[in-house]
Amino acid sequence: MTDKVRNRNLSLDLGPPTMPSQGDDGASELQQLPIIHIEENEDEVIESSVTSIDQTMITKLLASNVLDDKDLSHILWWNEKLQMCKKPSTVHLIERLDYSNLLGMDCNLKNGSLKEGILYSEMLQFKSKFPRQILLCRVGDFYEAVGIDACILVEYAALNPFGGLRTDSIPRAGFPVVNLRQTLDDLTHNGYSVVSAAIQWCIVEEVQGPAQAQSTKRRFVSGHAHPGNPYVYGLVGVDHDLDFPEPMPVVGISHSSRGYCINMVLEIMKTYSSEDCLTEYAVVTKLRTCRYHHLFLHTSLSRNSHGTSIRGKFGEGGLLLGECRSRHFEWFDGNPISDLFVKVKELYGLDHDVMFRNVTVSSGNRAQPLTLGTCTQIGVIPTDGIPSLLEVLLLPHCTGLPILYVRDLLLNPPSYEIASKIQATCKLLSSVTCSIPEFTCVSSAKIVKLLEWKEANHIELCRIKNVVDEILHMNRTPELKKIVEHLIGPTWVATGLEIDFKTLVAGCEIASGKIDKIISLDCNEDQKVSSFKAIPGEFFEDMESEWKGRVKAIHINDVLTSVDEAAKALHLAVTEVFAAVVFGLKAFVRYHNVEIFYCREQKAVWFKIPFHWFLTTLSIGSPGEEHIELLKYAVDSKGRKVGDELFTTGMVEDALSRYHEANAKAKARVLELLRGLSAELQSHINIIVFSSTLVVITKALYAHVREKEEMGFSYNSRIPGA
Repeated sequence: MTDKVRNRNLSLDLGPPTMPSQGDDGASELQQLPIIHIEENEDEVIESSVTSIDQTMITKLLASNVLDDKDLSHILWWNEKLQMCKKPSTVHLIERLDYSNLLGMDCNLKNGSLKEGILYSEMLQFKSKFPRQILLCRVGDFYEAVGIDACILVEYAALNPFGGLRTDSIPRAGFPVVNLRQTLDDLTHNGYSVVSAAIQWCIVEEVQGPAQAQSTKRRFVSGHAHPGNPYVYGLVGVDHDLDFPEPMPVVGISHSSRGYCINMVLEIMKTYSSEDCLTEYAVVTKLRTCRYHHLFLHTSLSRNSHGTSIRGKFGEGGLLLGECRSRHFEWFDGNPISDLFVKVKELYGLDHDVMFRNVTVSSGNRAQPLTLGTCTQIGVIPTDGIPSLLEVLLLPHCTGLPILYVRDLLLNPPSYEIASKIQATCKLLSSVTCSIPEFTCVSSAKIVKLLEWKEANHIELCRIKNVVDEILHMNRTPELKKIVEHLIGPTWVATGLEIDFKTLVAGCEIASGKIDKIISLDCNEDQKVSSFKAIPGEFFEDMESEWKGRVKAIHINDVLTSVDEAAKALHLAVTEVFAAVVFGLKAFVRYHNVEIFYCREQKAVWFKIPFHWFLTTLSIGSPGEEHIELLKYAVDSKGRKVGDELFTTGMVEDALSRYHEANAKAKARVLELLRGLSAELQSHINIIVFSSTLVVITKALYAHVREKEEMGFSYNSRIPGA
């Protein structure tokens, strides 16, 4: 089909080249994958067949200049994902999509307006910055997605669409704020990237006339989430740990006269590694043993040994072809490294000036990596019916990062020099007589992510201090100092950071001192939670445990005093009113059951009076009238009456408001100090990453040595991977 288009020059190839597939008889046949190729011949646009979006629609979109070439490629990418949706509710939503914008919203449907100044117009601006990520926008107590993103939520996050299956409104879906992390886990488990745009409120007051508070909403990108890179916004204010998965790289594979080359880019660490001169078998082995986020195949893989292009031919064999056919991948052209960086920046919405550090270690004098067959036969790669080799090499309780290090050591043996250092370290560990540190293992990617986003809470900062303190402890102990010196080389190989021993120790001392200056490490005797007999203890515990005991009191003395005074004032108001109400009720009922009630949802303290019906029978001059008249029905944050038995007074409301204000200021001060400390530690990030990796290596080798001793073997001259 053709259509007239004036003054438009484009040549767009959005699909991979043709791939060979195996027929039932084992013969190779060509299978055409979805591909769009648009060329201009005078005033005509000639298009090849498209398997997803209608050809006429694409031509009209190009002709009307509604979407440019780049946006169209994103629409086609999403359309390919939508073709995989199977739920009936999702299919109904897809029918209401319109591909004239990146959100997929039909402006002719209800709530489909994209006029400037409204919510969906702002969401479209965010979507243009992150076109291949699911956009979640906070609206009040919910996170909402529209258009294409809503379809993905309904399909993979087990959500129902807003408004049911009505056909007159745009696709919308969402979930409560409290379910954010669970929903992100569901989405990232299915391989989708998520960008979350949160709302921050701004209160504006008038200079003249009566004071009127008006709220305007300002939205900002608060973080991203994808497999291997969790969402961390808001973690600085919580008191629990974050389960941080192993980071997943973006992998690019190319081919040249020297063999195959595999490049891995870690977006979290801003690092990359490159291995070339590999065989096809070695590349497949690395794909089998690496959990990656995205796979890019260079067009050099479709050329034969003579350099001529053969569509669909992967190098010289079919092993890589068979491996990639079961995986999702995209093609790219140009320089195998620099153009892969471009793809990574587009994928994650990074600025063009972001640089990636090369952590590639020279392959000279290194043993060849294990073959795929060997990895499966000895149990390095989980294989049914074959015991895991890692369970034999390490102590049973040794899990997580140490196991990953030993696994990588087996799959990618180091050079003879580094292997000798590891061997010498194992011998030293087998003869150590002094006390051994606990070896606090913290993921380097987790440290980098939390410090970069300034979301490291007091728990993570204490762990970072434990890591650097363990390095300092080993430096002060002669037996352990030699171990640290031996592991400088292996740590360099693992991190790509060249840091000498003296620089490491000096950097650890500075980092430890900065953390010790801010973080509270004692029993917090000077920051006890407020406690009064008349008010339920859970109230003060919930309010003040969110910030007390995290930083040293010397930095927050003023806000501590304000909170203590506000808590005392609240206690006095409650007890005074409580005594007056009890005295007044005695004039009406013989047995009263008035209690002070804490509502956790509304963060409020109210009076619960079962005999509330007596309040409507009061007459002028009744005994206790002046006390009972103080009461009024309690309302929630939206001004709605909570119930017939819950009451408060103006005095208690004012005292409660002042306490919440003082508590909020104190919490904000603590979070400001924690974020400031994270910013300071960023200048020492290389030292901290190097230290955490060295501690992980030490723990892995120590667990290996102790396991051999428990099995009755003395450590010999050979170690795994040496």
